[in-house]
Amino acid sequence: MHYTATHVDITADSPMFTLIHKDKHCSARRGTLDTVHASVELPAFMPVGTLGTVKGIEIGLLKQTGSQMILGNTYHLSLRPGEEVVRKLGGLHRFCGWEGPILTDSGGFQIFSLAQIAKIDEHGAVFRSHIDGSKVNLTPERSVKIQEALGSDIAMVLDHVVGLPNERHVIEDAMLRSVRWAKRCKDAADHPYQKLFAIVQGGLDEKLRIQCADMLTELDFAGYAVGGLSVGEPPEKMYETLNWTVPHLPENKPRYLMGVGKPEDILNGILRGIDLFDCVMPTRNGRNAQAFTDSGTLRLRNAKYQTDDRPLDENCPCPACKRSRGYIRHLFISGEMLGPILLTIHNLTYYQTLVARARKAIEEDRFTEFYRDYMTAVR
Repeated sequence: MHYTATHVDITADSPMFTLIHKDKHCSARRGTLDTVHASVELPAFMPVGTLGTVKGIEIGLLKQTGSQMILGNTYHLSLRPGEEVVRKLGGLHRFCGWEGPILTDSGGFQIFSLAQIAKIDEHGAVFRSHIDGSKVNLTPERSVKIQEALGSDIAMVLDHVVGLPNERHVIEDAMLRSVRWAKRCKDAADHPYQKLFAIVQGGLDEKLRIQCADMLTELDFAGYAVGGLSVGEPPEKMYETLNWTVPHLPENKPRYLMGVGKPEDILNGILRGIDLFDCVMPTRNGRNAQAFTDSGTLRLRNAKYQTDDRPLDENCPCPACKRSRGYIRHLFISGEMLGPILLTIHNLTYYQTLVARARKAIEEDRFTEFYRDYMTAVR
């Protein structure tokens, strides 16, 4: 599978999302996401390139996995090398050599992950850099300006994420602040070709999720994300929250489930009408000797794979699947860097192949069948 970026002739006012087909038997939908760098076939999975690189894989090989779009991190890139350095080096696309679309997150997750050392108020968040301890002041306006300097195709609003479970008043306060911050982000944004996505918060509370979705829809963003999930809650609770939330998102805008996740979670999101996903799991797990396959996850450090001459997945076209499981295990046991590289390539290829199969199933009105067959096979 090979992806080639093409520059799309669009104007600043062009709609991003085109609905191609909706499955007759469920909410799964097939569409395209149009940016100046390329059109992305939806549903799609974005590899995470936090620092302008998807860990363990060169950009040319990343294209060969079938990846169409990648994600960069506002907080991390603003600290190192700094957004002005990236701007002077031609923007994030030229900086890292990726020709396709890029989405940058806002730094909201870092507010969550560094909450113990952060001070959060209506103005924004103040915390210490994890690199040198210097003070970082991140406001909605600052987040937008960093992302404009990076030059991503899609920028995310700054939101206030809180851990789950939590008291309802804490979740409600963070949700309402996220809406106010979203409005400030929109008011601050003035990059003609960078589209701004809002983020729906509200924990696992049905009324708060619907309230947030309705308030953000009134503000009319280019796209809508569901955030604050995959932070430790059971998968069933995440699916239930999507059941409440997605019907309140605009049909004519792209929908993005942030930070998710496992292949079965992605398919559950698609089943409920989600278009876009990201997660570190395929790359992180690959570096830790775990391979995703249609029959479940292989943990290749296990001794049972020592003399296993089968490929990781018989139907996978990636370079790792031209070797044996025993050989890849040997690389990890020996501490050879090729092991993590091969499994990173494999896992990303697997994810991209999975969403491509999902797209085809939607077009043929058989996504429910595809979903059920997959879930049965991996259990």
